[in-house]
Amino acid sequence: MKLTADEMGDMPAEEFRQYGHQLVEWVADFLTRINDIPAFPDVQPRDIQRKLPTTPPAKGETMEDILADIDRVVMPGMAHWNHPRCFAYFNSSGSGPGILGELLSAAFNVNSMLWHSCPAATELEEVTLDWLRQMLHLPREFWGVIYDGGSTSTMHAIAAAREQLVDLKIRELGLAGRPEVPRLRIYTSEHGHSSIDKASVALGLGLESVRRVAVDDAYRMLPHALDEAIGEDRRSGVLPFCVVATVGTTSCTSLDPIAEIADICERERLWLHVDGAHGGAAAILPEMQSLFEGWERADSIVVNPHKWLFVPLDLSVLYTRKRDALRGAFSLTPEYLRTAQGEEVTNYMDYGIPLGRRFRALKLWFVLRYFGVEGVAGRIRKHLALARQFAEQVDSHMNFERLAPVPLSTVCFRAHPAGMDDEESLNQLNEELLQAINRSGQAFLSHTKLSGRYVLRLVISQLRTEESHIHSFWQLAQQTLKAVQAETTPGFEQWQG
Repeated sequence: MKLTADEMGDMPAEEFRQYGHQLVEWVADFLTRINDIPAFPDVQPRDIQRKLPTTPPAKGETMEDILADIDRVVMPGMAHWNHPRCFAYFNSSGSGPGILGELLSAAFNVNSMLWHSCPAATELEEVTLDWLRQMLHLPREFWGVIYDGGSTSTMHAIAAAREQLVDLKIRELGLAGRPEVPRLRIYTSEHGHSSIDKASVALGLGLESVRRVAVDDAYRMLPHALDEAIGEDRRSGVLPFCVVATVGTTSCTSLDPIAEIADICERERLWLHVDGAHGGAAAILPEMQSLFEGWERADSIVVNPHKWLFVPLDLSVLYTRKRDALRGAFSLTPEYLRTAQGEEVTNYMDYGIPLGRRFRALKLWFVLRYFGVEGVAGRIRKHLALARQFAEQVDSHMNFERLAPVPLSTVCFRAHPAGMDDEESLNQLNEELLQAINRSGQAFLSHTKLSGRYVLRLVISQLRTEESHIHSFWQLAQQTLKAVQAETTPGFEQWQG
């Protein structure tokens, strides 16, 4: 049924029901057959745009046409992060219960800025985040708030850390035009996330306020180097105020020695923020607890359920022991947002920049209830085991090598054929190998650089990944290496024969 010109309401309920059922069937079929479609698209820039009109439709179109264009226009350009052979970046699983939670959240369409604006959304967020806190084995003093992503969580943590510098009155007076305010300093390792730099820019501190600290051979921050950097800065008139340590760096999932860093932060009275956006999920496993020793002493911690806890994008959780500092940095209540409940309730708008807040907690609640603590832990445990198996295969192959430890489920490796030892040539070979693997559509991979070496990253955190998918990828990598070498090395095929 189409609306007439004088019927300016929403889609009729019967039409919504019809196409809602149709779309749910499409999604169920999509997830069932995802193993049989390309993980990465064979497209060039602007290919998708050329299939779309350059102007919006003057009159409404039918849902038949709109849904048909999902297959005609959207699907050919999709990089499938839900694919079992998606090993790129820190891949995100949109699980069935998470997708259903997202659907319901969209239907409710509430703004959870205040308790008063939706009591259920606020209180469900509080309870669900406390469940997750318990799963992560964090002390009761940690309180959580949901943001969109880890970058936003880290920015808010650094803002709270800056708020601790009460004598500078930065909230009231700002930083600009104040020569009496010294350069402020944030410390992170050479492998700390770029969101730290972005937060420094956004908060008016500038890129020069971020100091990168040296790492060891396993790419972990060196506590003595941090200690020396802090001392050097203090002597030169710079004011240290925050350290960002990482449990699961983006390049290779290295884990900084949190306990030793916490000792330094406590002695120097610096805010310690722990970036566990990806790796923090592994803290759910009792056998992994030693890797997180000391993170309970942090002032704030970020964990992203949309990375390794099977929650659809986007959902990041910031935990802090200093809730008042976070509130002090952002609380601002105009008259039209004042409510009768006052301090007896949580108003999440007081803890960050966003005023509009989606009901994100609902999808996390669905996932935790559907899988349970044991189900979540079992799936993470499986990913760790698959990563160890793949690392062993790399280690035993004459033409590949591993370039970093595997504390979690990310394997950093590269092709290193016998007799090829020039680093520039190896970098070029591995870049071509990565591109060829992605062009095949059979897998989706990303890269990094470690000590100047071009590295392929295999991240195993996808809910649908099984041992068979790792095996097929390993065969693909070996076959593709031979094909790339045949294209770039004259006489390679005859030599192989």
